[in-house]
Amino acid sequence: MELTPNQRLQWLRLIRSENVGAQTFRLLIERFGSAENAIAALPELAHKGGKRMIRIANLADVEKEMVFAEKNGVHFIAIGEPDYPPLLHQIDSPPPLIAVKGNIGALKRRAVAIVGSRNASAVGIRLATTFAKVLGENGFSIISGFARGIDAAAHKASLSTGTIAVMAGGIDHIYPPEHRNLYQEIIARDGVFVSEMPMGWEPRAKDFPRRNRLIAGIALGLLVVEASVRSGSLISARYAADSGRLVFAIPGSPLDPRAAGTNSLIKDGANLVENPDDIMEILNPLTPEMRFDAEVDLFKGKYGLNEENPPPLLPDRNEAENDELTDNERQRLLSSLSITPVDLESLSLSAQIPIPKLYLALMELELAGRLIRHSGSLISLVPD
Repeated sequence: MELTPNQRLQWLRLIRSENVGAQTFRLLIERFGSAENAIAALPELAHKGGKRMIRIANLADVEKEMVFAEKNGVHFIAIGEPDYPPLLHQIDSPPPLIAVKGNIGALKRRAVAIVGSRNASAVGIRLATTFAKVLGENGFSIISGFARGIDAAAHKASLSTGTIAVMAGGIDHIYPPEHRNLYQEIIARDGVFVSEMPMGWEPRAKDFPRRNRLIAGIALGLLVVEASVRSGSLISARYAADSGRLVFAIPGSPLDPRAAGTNSLIKDGANLVENPDDIMEILNPLTPEMRFDAEVDLFKGKYGLNEENPPPLLPDRNEAENDELTDNERQRLLSSLSITPVDLESLSLSAQIPIPKLYLALMELELAGRLIRHSGSLISLVPD
């Protein structure tokens, strides 16, 4: 199933609106049946959660983004459509829409992510190159984050076999700027770029972890070549583990700070690998049982576009007369929340609010900019 042109426009407008993240997007679609209906309801919901108006994406700006994307060979793919990466929908908070430029077919193949230090050593570059080349020649797309060092080496080594570059900024914003030639080469040699950010978006520090979750989500497994103890590659590894992906790490000298992160991963249970065969021996037996044709129809149920299969998480407005929150319930919820993340069940018990109504209350708070969502379905209040 695919979105109509108008549905795609409304989905893009909804996800571009202020404080509408992936989870809130899904809940809005479930509750109101369509992005267009959800957009109409946003002002009232945000007012209930924070007593202020929400910035809804300007329709003309969204139309301009779509026209610009089309002129530059960029496609917006919705979750549940055939071209959406088949494993990405399994992660926590998958993006409702992704922007894709290049060979979309590369997203349907089994993929291995290769990440590591931006300040990579000569040995690290050689290892990333070897692993990417051999895995690519054996049927794996190679996915990385288009950064300096290990990422760039992995992309260059897999140009002829299929490389996937996930951008922290807009898909048309080349960062780092010295990778302009690499950007053009990836497009010319049937690679593909992926981003969930608006066209032209310049990446901020907090956008890189968001990118890392996509890298981990598209791949079957993730290899860390070199990483310091504070490396963003360890964030990617955590996302991979949380999403049920296999994590691989190449050990290094304890005297090299660029090996501290990989050695720590191995101590924590990551698969120690010394050559590409170690990865293929683990992943090859798994792939016959997995689907790579992207035929998962998530429009049924989760995104409320099939009336014969209503979504389970939120009650239908016609079936739930008492789903609106009282002022007393909102106050109990705010008293139960803090800057410390908490799970939904504990919050429901503490605030004495049933989980179906809790979804609505949290959606109001998020639209008002007062809620932070964490991995593992944990939530907390925004610090004052």
